[in-house]
Amino acid sequence: MSGIMPSIETDCAIVGAGPAGLMLGLLLARAGIDVTIIEKHGDFLRDSRGDTIHPSTLEIMHELGLLDGLLALPHTQAPRLHAEIAGRDVTIADFSRLPTQCRFIAFMPQWDFLDYLARAAARYENFRLVKNAEATELIEANGRIVGLHAQTPEGKLAVKAALVVGADGRNSIVRDKAGLAVESFGSPTEVLWMKLSHQPEDPPYTMGHAGPRQGFVMVDRSDAWQCGYVLRKASFADIQAQGLEAFRAAVAAVSPLPPERMQEVTSWQDVHLLTVRIDRLTRWWRPGLLCIGDAAHAMSPIGGVGVNLAIQDAVAAANILAVPLKNKILADRHLASVEARRLWPTKMTQKLQLMMRGSRRRRGRNGPPAFMRSIARWPVLARLAGRLIGLGFRPEHVREVRKEDLLFVNKK
Repeated sequence: MSGIMPSIETDCAIVGAGPAGLMLGLLLARAGIDVTIIEKHGDFLRDSRGDTIHPSTLEIMHELGLLDGLLALPHTQAPRLHAEIAGRDVTIADFSRLPTQCRFIAFMPQWDFLDYLARAAARYENFRLVKNAEATELIEANGRIVGLHAQTPEGKLAVKAALVVGADGRNSIVRDKAGLAVESFGSPTEVLWMKLSHQPEDPPYTMGHAGPRQGFVMVDRSDAWQCGYVLRKASFADIQAQGLEAFRAAVAAVSPLPPERMQEVTSWQDVHLLTVRIDRLTRWWRPGLLCIGDAAHAMSPIGGVGVNLAIQDAVAAANILAVPLKNKILADRHLASVEARRLWPTKMTQKLQLMMRGSRRRRGRNGPPAFMRSIARWPVLARLAGRLIGLGFRPEHVREVRKEDLLFVNKK
């Protein structure tokens, strides 16, 4: 029997235990559907830049009865986002008047958020999280995806499922193996991330965009600043060729922190490259397969909306797919409905991000973006920005599976 590949049979196999995958797994398990999540890492302890939990996500956690427990975890709250424009501090997004339980962005290490979601989902016997399992191939039969193969420390694992969901990020193995076409928008942008110490005299930001060209982003992680330096003309290789001291000086020129703070960057090991691109699948699904989150649409980090857009995808997918999966009548039209539901907010968000990036290029990269200058002139626009960033273009809400939606066969 040792030569037989071990296998799991499940209703839904989700690849990737990120925000989208874990939220979808939790919602489907809560609806009584057997769920298996395949995660290539052994834990959640990775230094992610997606630490923002927006009001739309916090509202979903409230609807699930999980908000109080989440907010009991260490975090900081930002009712407003700030930018330095022409030497003065400007509120660029105001969440304080949103019609939600939480009128702020919560900054929390993503590993804490993911661990909390995983523990909430683990309360359901029909939820399974398989770690240290990397998806390698899709299983296809008669033109339909019916499962996947994963590599584990113990060998190969076969997972057979009525639905495979790719929630494995912008470098998704699922969408690659499924042969789904990707449309890219604009050229990639490189961002260099580093950590700098947090001192009492520092600006009172929780998240800020600073510098004359808005080339510096800083996020308050309580004990440190997570800082991002946006490369405009040069590549990371060009920056490295100029030397570490030149890099420190370039960052200090756009940072509101004291120049000597950059001496904390002692080597290139303290600098991490993130290549940012905006893209979208031309179709998010194949028979038996669906992609959501960054696997379906990679976003710019502008506004920190990527994580929350992915969670909105997960909620919409659960709302649309729970009953068909429960009734074992999942069809292509259900998968197409998920894409149709989430395509418009995705397009609008990406269009907004491209407009913001494009305005910078048209003005020759001098001065703050036009939208920031407009907000500085008319502060009321900060509330509109707060709504677009905090809630998005189509916020989703948790829908309960009603008994009357289930087929008679499932009532026995």
